[in-house]
Parts: sequence; C-alpha cells; structure tokens
Amino acid sequence: MRTLRLAAVALVAAAALSACGDPDGAGTPPTPTGAPTVTSQPSTPSSDPSPSSVPPTPPASTPPVRPTKSPGGPTLPPPVGATTLTGTVVAGVEPNCVLLDGYLLVGGPRDVLRPGRKVTVSGRVEPGMMTTCQQGTPFVVESAHRA
Repeated sequence: MRTLRLAAVALVAAAALSACGDPDGAGTPPTPTGAPTVTSQPSTPSSDPSPSSVPPTPPASTPPVRPTKSPGGPTLPPPVGATTLTGTVVAGVEPNCVLLDGYLLVGGPRDVLRPGRKVTVSGRVEPGMMTTCQQGTPFVVESAHRA
C-alpha cells in the first residue's frame, strides 16, 4: 500500500514538472526568456540553398528625424549639417542639461552656456545620439559665444 502511494506521488510530481518545462507542448525546452529553442532554419522556396540565392540584408537606415517646435511657430525638421543657432539658454529637467530653441546642447564651453544667457552656437544636429537628458534633440556644440 505504501509503495502504491509513493508511486502515485512520483507520477503526479513528474506530470507537474513536465507541464512546467514545456509550456507550449511542442517538446522543446524553453530558453531563459520562456520562448522555445529554434533548432532549424525555415526552408526557403528556392531549390538552391547556396548563400548567393539568399537576398542580401538591407543596410541599416538612419533613425527618423524628429521634428522640433520653434517657439510660437510651426513644427520644423532639424537643420542638417553645420548650423548656427542664436537664442536664450534654458535649463533642462536633468542637472547639467541646457537647451536652446528645443535643442539639447551637448559639449561646448559651460561658462558660456548658462541658463538665461543669450548665445550664438555653431555645431550639428545629432538626432540619433543617446543622452541622459530627457528632452530636446541633441545638438553637438562646436563653438559658442555670448550674443
């Protein structure tokens, strides 16, 4: 009788563990993310599996340009190439982040780029650049002076 109970418990435990290990019932072990492991590549309709019959991967495209809003005006795309901006520097929401007309000023002389100062900066827009500031389109400052 004791052997029968022990066998029943072992059978229930095995069933429970197998159900946890195979969530989709496909018989493949899960990956750390929970997705089943891919063990083969999908077949292509071509009869020639040579690398030349596989279409080339398109080159990575540049990230889309985010439009910016000029004060009191329409939404404008950021300028391309070397650009000069003039206006009053404002403080960003994060420490040491300063903006000018919706552009996050990256680099440049911090003694000139202080909130409240009217400045002229030259540089280039880098819309794909990652920053710790949470606003504005990055603008890499090459030179800056008080206006």
